[in-house]
Amino acid sequence: MEKGISTVLAVMKRRSLPAIAAFVAVIGGAIAYLAVTPSKYEAYARLMLDDKRVSVSELGRDLTQVSANAPGISPLADQAELIKSQRVLERAIAIAFPQTKGDVSQSPVSTAELSYNLKVKNVPATNILELSYQSRDPQLAAKILNAISKAMVEENKEAISLEAKNVRVFLKTKQLPEAENLLKGAEQKEKKYKQDNDIVSVEEQTKSLVQSIAAVEDKERTLSAQLQEIEAKDEDLRKITNTANPNNAYSSVRRGQDDEIKRLRAKLSELDNKLIEARSRGTEENPTVIRLVEERNALDAVLSEQLKRVSPNDQSVSTNNFAGDQLSQDLNSKLVLNNIEKSAVSKSLKDLQDKKKDLQRRLEELPRKQQELTVLTREREAAAASLKFLQGKLEQAQLTEAQQVSNIREIEKAVVPSSPSEPKQKVILALASVFGSMLAVGIVLLLEVMDNTLRDAAEAEELLQLSLLGILPRLPGKTLVLEPASRFLDNMDLVEPYRTLFKTLEFRSSKQLRVIVVSSTISGEGKSVVASHLAAVAGMLSWRTLMIDADLRRPTQHTLFNIAPGPGMTEVLEGNVSLLDAVQPTDIENLDVLTCGELHGRPSQLLESIAMKSLMAEAAENYDLVIIDTPPLTACADAATLAQEGDGVMLITRPGFTDKEVLSRCVWDLTQNRIPILGVVVNGMTQLTPQKYRYPIPGYQPRLPKPAKQLIGAGENAKNYGNRMRHK
Repeated sequence: MEKGISTVLAVMKRRSLPAIAAFVAVIGGAIAYLAVTPSKYEAYARLMLDDKRVSVSELGRDLTQVSANAPGISPLADQAELIKSQRVLERAIAIAFPQTKGDVSQSPVSTAELSYNLKVKNVPATNILELSYQSRDPQLAAKILNAISKAMVEENKEAISLEAKNVRVFLKTKQLPEAENLLKGAEQKEKKYKQDNDIVSVEEQTKSLVQSIAAVEDKERTLSAQLQEIEAKDEDLRKITNTANPNNAYSSVRRGQDDEIKRLRAKLSELDNKLIEARSRGTEENPTVIRLVEERNALDAVLSEQLKRVSPNDQSVSTNNFAGDQLSQDLNSKLVLNNIEKSAVSKSLKDLQDKKKDLQRRLEELPRKQQELTVLTREREAAAASLKFLQGKLEQAQLTEAQQVSNIREIEKAVVPSSPSEPKQKVILALASVFGSMLAVGIVLLLEVMDNTLRDAAEAEELLQLSLLGILPRLPGKTLVLEPASRFLDNMDLVEPYRTLFKTLEFRSSKQLRVIVVSSTISGEGKSVVASHLAAVAGMLSWRTLMIDADLRRPTQHTLFNIAPGPGMTEVLEGNVSLLDAVQPTDIENLDVLTCGELHGRPSQLLESIAMKSLMAEAAENYDLVIIDTPPLTACADAATLAQEGDGVMLITRPGFTDKEVLSRCVWDLTQNRIPILGVVVNGMTQLTPQKYRYPIPGYQPRLPKPAKQLIGAGENAKNYGNRMRHK
């Protein structure tokens, strides 16, 4: 979380100038707009649409009703459009400016201007219309708005009064005479029909017949319920006695009560028992069995004759069909009695139904005579009701016309506004602040997206996956040139980061570093300044140090140390002078400088020569530390060539300047070519660094050689320094 906040703060700090400029520009534009825009004043008024209670008559309430019967129709929207109509606006101008006498062309405000500046809106969930009008003159705005409200009320009154008048004329001249004639004709027809059919009062007869039918229906329901109960009881008795009809039940009871039949059945039962016993002792041919069978058949014939005597009408007589016990006789008796009762109730019910049909027939015949009379009566009553209704509407129309009602009422008059409504300073400034902030943030994001340069040391270490050797401070402009060196070496805040860098190189190396190649990806990252100041700190720490300017295209070390540019490395490589004679002392103890020397037309040829390898070997033998300043990696292959002969290359980067893509490509090339990389240094050079210490980004052009006369003094100094070194 803290890292994210710090990152955001760092981004805002880097892009603060364009962000502030964008925000200030938007705010300035808003202030300029407020300064040049004329002020406008807006007055407000309110009208309300009343409901049906505004009139004393029902017709007046109908004409002033505000609710819409059809879906999608809004009375308030209709009134809002009517307010902006040409007729209402012209009436308002005549009210506001009576001196024009109705001539709109003479008024200071035209109807088109009124319609443009007038706004009408509906207050939600109410029947209220809010009117507003804008003008540069606040008094004129209130005056015009009040005139529009008054004109709208008068226009509405006239419209309702005109509708009431039209209704009155229509009723009086056409509808009422027709209704009166219709009523007279209906009355004459009804009177003639009564006389022809001798009808006095049919209502009493109808009432009496209806009451009689109702009484019969009550009795019918009672008998129906009784019959259902008897039928249910009959069904139960039939199931218990197992008798199909009442006649059989009656016969069964009589048989059970006859004494002779009882005696014969007892004797028949005794013979059956003897027959069973005889059969158990012998066969059917046994004389006893045969005799008993003959006796039984004879007795059975006698029993059948007795049964026929008791039930002469029952043809299906059986010797077993009789009620011998008292319970069976009682149940069969109840079945017979229940059947008799059922017959009586059924007959009574049928008589009632016949009576009901007779009454209904008489009731149906009675209206036949009155049917025509009822139609005529209804026609007369309808004609009378219609006439009465039209007479009432005529009275209501007359009242509404005289009352001058309106369904629009002015509930709030317009007052002179005290403050302008446009331009709205607070709103505009607030919107400008929001838009300015959004624009500033957008510019910051756009610049961050477009900027592919290195941000800080952490990003460099994460991007390259290399060791971060150190972070160097932003050097003041006067300390870039080490003449005098005390400006830099006496400032511990500047020296300690370079000392830390030097000790980091010493600690992280598995062997003692003798030759360090310093380079960068592009021009302007401060590699030459870092190399010179690192060499100065090494000399201060009692390391015999040699600073070699191997940039044979744009040398800068002689300028940084304020010494003569030659003789230098080119003269040593060409064999014109020895290394010890070419090096030049500085005012920093233990630090010598080998300048570039005379510029060569083919610098790559010199650096790839055996003499260059010999020079580096000789320098490593005579000095504790050799620092070689080389051109950028993207300009040429000099740094890669010299790093193969040394201990490795030290890359210098600069936040906000080094391109990440170019840096990654250079590191990848060095790694693939097996060139040792000592690490990365993040240099904090400021924008105050002179342009002459930078290589141009588009190309890499060599510096032209200086005239020979400028090298005379430098040559003498180099000769004296060489003699001193040989003496040592």
